[in-house]
Amino acid sequence: MKKRIKRTLPVFLLCLALTAVLLSGCGSAEQSSAEQSSQAETVIFTDSLGREVELPADIERYAVTGPLAQIVCFALDPDEMVALASDWSAEAALYIDEDYYNLPVLGQLYGGSGDLNREELAKADPQVIIDVGETKTDLEDDLEGIEEQTGIPAIHIAMDTASTPEAFRMLGELFDMQEEAEELASYCEQKYSEMEDIMEQVGDDRKTVLYCLGDLGCNVICKDSYHSEVIDLLSDNLAVVDTPSSKGTGNEVDFEQILKWNPEVIFFAPQSVYSVVGEDSLWQELDAIQNGNYYEVPYGPYNWMGFPPSVQRYLGMMWMAKILYPEYATYDLEEEVIRYYELFYHCELTEEQYLDLVGNSIITSVD
Repeated sequence: MKKRIKRTLPVFLLCLALTAVLLSGCGSAEQSSAEQSSQAETVIFTDSLGREVELPADIERYAVTGPLAQIVCFALDPDEMVALASDWSAEAALYIDEDYYNLPVLGQLYGGSGDLNREELAKADPQVIIDVGETKTDLEDDLEGIEEQTGIPAIHIAMDTASTPEAFRMLGELFDMQEEAEELASYCEQKYSEMEDIMEQVGDDRKTVLYCLGDLGCNVICKDSYHSEVIDLLSDNLAVVDTPSSKGTGNEVDFEQILKWNPEVIFFAPQSVYSVVGEDSLWQELDAIQNGNYYEVPYGPYNWMGFPPSVQRYLGMMWMAKILYPEYATYDLEEEVIRYYELFYHCELTEEQYLDLVGNSIITSVD
């Protein structure tokens, strides 16, 4: 899938070392050789917490602390991942090479059940444990706890939607894959800039939106939460509460509150109530349902809107902008999606697969 570029000492340093050997004799030569070997074998990596962590210079085995990191690291360097934080979904078999299905599943440090199996982590023998995403309050203590229990260095790379390019560049330094990382980073920068340009044209005419999920559709992703970044960027997110949940399940509200908000557009999470609201008399009271302005978020191999809130948010941005502002989002969505799957999932998406993905997500009557 890729050709790794190994770290080596520059030629001029080797020449200096040879000169030192000739000038100072065998004893000094042995000491110089040992120092060079040490320098070549380890590097100091400064993570997003400002921690200076000694790591192998050539990373060939790594593990991750959660699905967010799994998605990001898989995009750049899938071949050196020795374990998964969570199982691939059944849908992922359509897009992810089967070679990656047999890796052990270790659980995750945060989210879900917080069930990271430290014993199995040690057995997987990674050279480094990578955490990517939100910088949580006790994260430094948690990472140092993992290091103490496993003897494996652990690092954190901060990432939200806007800082995704920088996260990829940090990973590029870590994996010695700067060129590959720059391709992904530049792609994300370009797409984010395109979204900002679209919203500048939209101005004050933002669509009012709710993102609904759960068995009853009465959980919402609230404004100013970590999970709402894309929604907040591209719309007027009406879900405003005093304490936005930091969980992907959002905040539970009653249907009366949804009626009060009465958004122009509703996005339903996969496996929520999208398929029944069109015939439900209660949901029919909402303008978005009456006007056909409701959509199911595409899913495969992950939720496009970023659940978990990883790099696929860029995919969700392109889809959401196309739904809400087709007059400004003039790009060919199919071409964009195919390109994304190639870059981040290493998958050649077919037209049939694309149409299956957006089957419940096509533009109908947004004015």
